[in-house]
Amino acid sequence: MATFELYRRSTIGMCLTETLDEMVSNGVLSPELAIQVLVQFDKSMTEALESQVKSKVSIKGHLHTYRFCDNVWTFILQGAIFKNEENQENVGRVKIVACDSKLLTQ
Repeated sequence: MATFELYRRSTIGMCLTETLDEMVSNGVLSPELAIQVLVQFDKSMTEALESQVKSKVSIKGHLHTYRFCDNVWTFILQGAIFKNEENQENVGRVKIVACDSKLLTQ
């Protein structure tokens, strides 16, 4: 299964990367093993979001910037409102990166 490295830029992905870098710097982990951990993280995040997330969210806001490059859409919204069945959350600025899930099966 192919995966994207999108989730490495999430908060949990950045923390994992920083921890792995520190472990490699301290000689606790080899660089090769750190890369294997990141690849497994990419696969696990993709599988978890695909199989375990069932809720839907609607998003409204002012589209500040959009871009399509290498089959990846990037949207930057200002004054965004996220709504689901239970909650509504206002966010000043949000970046959404979206990829075609069909590309993961190639």
